[in-house]
Amino acid sequence: MILRQIIEDCGATCVRGSLDIGISSVCNDSRKVTEGSLFVAVSGCGNDGRAYIPQAIQAGAAAVMCEGECPEFGGTAISVPDSRLAVALAADRFFGHPSGKLRLVGITGTNGKTTTVTLLYDLFRSLGYECGLLSTIANYVGSRRIETANTTSDPVTINSLMSEMVDAGCEYCFMEVSSIGVDQMRTAGLEFSVGIFSNLTHDHLDYHKTFAAYLRCKQRFFDSLPAGAYAITNADDRNGSIMVQNTRAKVVTYSCRRAADHNCRILEESFEGMLLNIDGQEVWTRLVGAHNAYNLLAIYCTALCLGLDARQALVSISALRPAEGRLETLAGPRGLNVVIDYAHTPDALENTLRTLRDIAPEKTLICVFGCGGDRDKTKRPEMGEVAGRLADRVFLTSDNSRSEDTSDIIADIRAGMDAGALARTISIADRKEAIRAAITTAPEGATVLLAGKGHEKYQILGTVKSRFDEREIVEELFTTL
Repeated sequence: MILRQIIEDCGATCVRGSLDIGISSVCNDSRKVTEGSLFVAVSGCGNDGRAYIPQAIQAGAAAVMCEGECPEFGGTAISVPDSRLAVALAADRFFGHPSGKLRLVGITGTNGKTTTVTLLYDLFRSLGYECGLLSTIANYVGSRRIETANTTSDPVTINSLMSEMVDAGCEYCFMEVSSIGVDQMRTAGLEFSVGIFSNLTHDHLDYHKTFAAYLRCKQRFFDSLPAGAYAITNADDRNGSIMVQNTRAKVVTYSCRRAADHNCRILEESFEGMLLNIDGQEVWTRLVGAHNAYNLLAIYCTALCLGLDARQALVSISALRPAEGRLETLAGPRGLNVVIDYAHTPDALENTLRTLRDIAPEKTLICVFGCGGDRDKTKRPEMGEVAGRLADRVFLTSDNSRSEDTSDIIADIRAGMDAGALARTISIADRKEAIRAAITTAPEGATVLLAGKGHEKYQILGTVKSRFDEREIVEELFTTL
């Protein structure tokens, strides 16, 4: 593709060299540059991409685009005011605006994103549609799985995968949209058919610094939706109306507590699933928890916006299975139920513990969790307070401590617990040992929640990333009971 066409919308302020040259690829990683690439040196994302311009030139870059002045070399140098926006728009152009050839659905919010997009992907595939998925757990092009590193990938990866989806005949793409992804312009240039808001609670304040800034990033996603799109929002969240107050899209509301365009009530609940009433129709689902009632209602609203009829949507919802690591229950000896869940925020942990208490109110509820190192420290005591208030026993442990000492993280968590909760709390830094202690000492019929890791199959301590699969650990422990 000709360079002039690729950078047409990037707002170039200075160009040295020819724009009428062929470009073989667009890269924002100098390690992926090959002969004829356009290398976009992205600034402001930790490592300054401008430091890697020499490596990109050496690898054969035909053009370099960056903020400020580009170095002189034998190719074309382009200066732009915003390199993050430029790489997103250049990738969109280079891959032929693939999002416009799909029906793209994005969901943003603190909790529920992975479950919602994964189940939408499963639902539409079950009806015979080819689909793509961009999520925290993995990316999919049709049935082909591609591992992922971030909730919202970089814009080159996003557009490349969507281009593959188009080539594979996909009609729909379901995508998690993180606040950090929005702030870093990773979704710029994408054409969404539907945007969904789930909820907004405490998370990512290590990045955004304030809750107001976190909220504004989420809101920007809805501000960018086109007039022909749908903006689906949770009417029960106090920020639900704020999210869509400036959107051009058609607003659709959903609620489990008040009047809205679409409503849901939980009629029955057990470890096996829930009986729901959605818009006056009863439907059984294998998912459990009030938060999943909201997730399923958002899925139902999306299905209707995308043209499915209500009965078809409800029948398909009844066949859905939970996403990996989301309230995933392993039944063991002595009537134990061990639940693996990704809950890693105060609100998510509270929702999960309340759900498990509602399902088995007479049984002992045990919670095993930690908090991530080098991440938002302010939520640690809040999670300690939640666990101490709602669980009968608490085991504090590690959860990707990274460069921090696990004992320091545990101390931060304990700071939020009162004397009564601390008396019921045991701290074991080794997560495998904490799980073993929680399960082997659990009374008959107890519910043991392993919170925080969910789908993850690794543990990061220091700079070492090791395999850590909680399912394998639990199943091995079950053989010893």
